[in-house]
Amino acid sequence: MTRSGGFAGETHTLLVKGDGSWSRLDAKAGPEGSGKLSEGELAALRTALREADFARQPRIATGGPKIYDGFYYAFVHGGYEVAGEEGSLSPALMKVAEALPPFTRG
Repeated sequence: MTRSGGFAGETHTLLVKGDGSWSRLDAKAGPEGSGKLSEGELAALRTALREADFARQPRIATGGPKIYDGFYYAFVHGGYEVAGEEGSLSPALMKVAEALPPFTRG
């Protein structure tokens, strides 16, 4: 998943493997951090991904309220890509975002 925008206009990407290990990359795909989800965190992420049902999500989420200085998200999972502005994402996609490790250090 990639998150870009916000007040500072930053871009960060999180890559999560099936075993729960993750890497965070900056806008130039440089490494920013890594770690491993706990069993509980990995289970929560898997549940969120399953419930989001990427095959049934619109490819580009639209129609939500404009959030100035908000984020733009791009998800890739199971052969599907879904993207959209923060205010247009479904609650299920926001649950996926919330189940991921932090997008920034600290």
